[in-house]
Amino acid sequence: MKAIFIVYNHAHTEKVQYLLDKLEIRGFTMWTNVYGRGSVTGDPHMNTHTWPEQNGAVLTIVEDHTVDRVLHYVKIMDEENQEVGIRAFVWEITGGY
Repeated sequence: MKAIFIVYNHAHTEKVQYLLDKLEIRGFTMWTNVYGRGSVTGDPHMNTHTWPEQNGAVLTIVEDHTVDRVLHYVKIMDEENQEVGIRAFVWEITGGY
């Protein structure tokens, strides 16, 4: 099993929800009003007058074979509009019941 954590500009919210539905990813946790700044490029998203944008985030636990498909679609979304921003991070999950 793998965890996929996707952080995205709010402009991508509907596309991220569509991605989860399209890939039949049923279980996830989604956060709104997530603040931060990317480590490579992009402006801060802090929901302030100076930095008015903000992000959302989603965490899902999936089977290993699903990861490449999710990352493929996240990359496409990022390439279509790099100014808006979306990133995905993956790590191994052990345990659970």
